[in-house]
Amino acid sequence: MATTHTSRPPLAPARLPTPAPHTPPTVYAPALLSLALGLWGVRRGGTLWRDEAVTYDMARRSLPDLWSTLADADAVHGLYYLLMHLLFEVTRGLDPLLVLRLPSVLATAAATGTLALLGHRLAGPRAGLLAGSVFALLPQVQRYAQEGRSYAIVCALVVWATYLLVRAVASPDGRTWVAYAAVLVAAGLLHEFAVLALTAHAVAVPRAARRAWAGAAAVVLVTVAPLAVLSARQSDQVSWIGRPGAGALVGFAGTAVLALACAAMGRKPTSRVLRGVRLPVLALGLLVLPALLLLLVSLVTPLYVDRYVLYGQSGTALLTGAALARLTRARRTRVAALTCAGAAVLALLPVTLQLRTPQSRVDDVGAIARAVAEAGAPGDGVLYQPARRRVWSLPDPGALRGLRDLALDRAPAASHTLYGTEVPAPVVRARMITASRIVAVSDPAGQPLDATPGEIVKRRVLATYFEKCGTRGVQGARVTVYARPGTC
Repeated sequence: MATTHTSRPPLAPARLPTPAPHTPPTVYAPALLSLALGLWGVRRGGTLWRDEAVTYDMARRSLPDLWSTLADADAVHGLYYLLMHLLFEVTRGLDPLLVLRLPSVLATAAATGTLALLGHRLAGPRAGLLAGSVFALLPQVQRYAQEGRSYAIVCALVVWATYLLVRAVASPDGRTWVAYAAVLVAAGLLHEFAVLALTAHAVAVPRAARRAWAGAAAVVLVTVAPLAVLSARQSDQVSWIGRPGAGALVGFAGTAVLALACAAMGRKPTSRVLRGVRLPVLALGLLVLPALLLLLVSLVTPLYVDRYVLYGQSGTALLTGAALARLTRARRTRVAALTCAGAAVLALLPVTLQLRTPQSRVDDVGAIARAVAEAGAPGDGVLYQPARRRVWSLPDPGALRGLRDLALDRAPAASHTLYGTEVPAPVVRARMITASRIVAVSDPAGQPLDATPGEIVKRRVLATYFEKCGTRGVQGARVTVYARPGTC
């Protein structure tokens, strides 16, 4: 009997495990550069400026006091204040200035590394390395890397969300879209203007991924909307912002033109495209669209401040990095490009040095408090003009011991406000008239004067019943001593 042989299919080759994604080495150098720049001179001679003084004061309040304050003021920064409160609780005994600024230093380093990774993914390792290095060196990035405010952390989260967007477009995995939405929600809850990054992402998302992106964007908008509504009710917090002037508009237009030129230099027919996500479109969107939208809104309701859209600098870095990568590939342009880059770094050195001095910020809270203490004597009155300049005394109220705050009703923490509450104008007048000497702490000359009844009374009584004995200018403030006529 013949034996029948059944044919058997050949064994399939064993599938090798997919190697785990690794971080390109070109990411580490920019991140380490950013970390070094952030730690260099981070204490700025032991000085604070007014916004950092608010962070320091809010972070040290009890959780019930903090919550009560946020219900009426500065809710837009509420999550950041809560995080800083917890950090100060955990790090008791450490240098408060380091605790205040280290989160921004670390966030900027993380943003730099993520941006280098993003540039690597979109345009190759050279572009990623250069984009990260440019980002670390940008003056605005260096500035907010050393401030106790939320802007560097928001920037890092937006850059991270942008990287997740690129990954989500390249992969059908829904978990990446969930991560993208979660990170952008966190950024929006730290500062609501982070959601403006959605405008840049909208123009960069290819058609095939728009439905998934729209779902994630809707989650972000719905989640951040309650904070936006609450902060809109606290619009007095941003009443100091003026409409953008000609300088801001010209500066924005010039930046946009330079960005377009960099985008043109960075493009080439063989440039890498990741399923429709193009670096020039994404980077231009980040740099231009959030700032443009805020500028347009500010023509009606002034809201534009460049730090609110700090993450737009990531677009600047991506475009510059891609352009430099393109120029340094060709031998005939490599030397010129490297020479120009080196010259730019040298040109930035004075700015880099200046950013680490007390004079780099709008004011110096400690210097102002010391000047007031030196100008006054026990029993003298002190006035803050306007009342929000009481912020200068928040970090160290004991420095003004012996002086009477003539307008104060309830202190900031007791009143659940940022700067305290003041008594009505007639009471301010009555208190001032009983004083023989008054130390007035005010903005530098030329600043707009508040037209509230209390501020008008302060100026009127000083002009009518007192004479000016002398004025001392301090970084960001004037300290003026007034006395009864003939007693200076």
